Amino acid sequence: MSTEPLTPQRPPFLTAEWRNLVILNYDLPREILEPRVPSGTVLDTYRGRAYGSVVAFQFLNTRLKGTRVPFHADFEEVNLRFYVRRFSGTEWRRGVVFVKEIVPRPAIALTARLAYNEPYVFHPMRHQVAQHGAAGISATYEWQRAGRWHRVEATSPDAPPSLPGVGSLEEFIVEHYWGYTRQRDGSTLEYQVEHPSWRVWKAAAATLQADVADLYGPEFAEVLGRPPASALIAEGSSVAVQPGRPIPPPA
Repeated sequence: MSTEPLTPQRPPFLTAEWRNLVILNYDLPREILEPRVPSGTVLDTYRGRAYGSVVAFQFLNTRLKGTRVPFHADFEEVNLRFYVRRFSGTEWRRGVVFVKEIVPRPAIALTARLAYNEPYVFHPMRHQVAQHGAAGISATYEWQRAGRWHRVEATSPDAPPSLPGVGSLEEFIVEHYWGYTRQRDGSTLEYQVEHPSWRVWKAAAATLQADVADLYGPEFAEVLGRPPASALIAEGSSVAVQPGRPIPPPA
């Protein structure tokens, strides 16, 4: 397994395990994403197409600056993200930008908004992950909003997971190791996410059942109302999220 090389950092802001990730990928129009691209970054594309992903997963064994917070260590998250990159020194840093992130605890949402200005909201959530056949899994994540339950779910084939193929869409989706967040003054915060490469399944079936217009905005409703262009389930791993740093303004 490989890991994006780290620059010298302070101790991680957050450590956790991200497990059983359901990742639904959509080919999104550039005009929807371009206004959301943080200053100093550019839209990252795969074979000329811009993608957004609905990602649902388990956050486990969470620690903030090494401390486990009672009743806030294990929870679900569902987010909508897209992909950007930034040239730094001699390398391109490939990262993600979040449109919205759902968690089931108000304190988690507040901490993320204060620390990174990430677009977190909280709603009641629940999940179910089960063995599927001899070597696959099924995973369902739900959140309650406006008096109803919404869900994202996927089922893998009955086969072991594997590392994404070099140059594949699956590799493009999961091999991003930076996060970028627009700040209230228009500047950009950059933070690094350290984890090994993930083994994935290409989902045999996947569904998003949600009021997309209400949750993410009407501009996303048509595209996210279609079947995804691709769908994955990733095993996940331990992760370390480094403290955020402001990036220099673009020249």
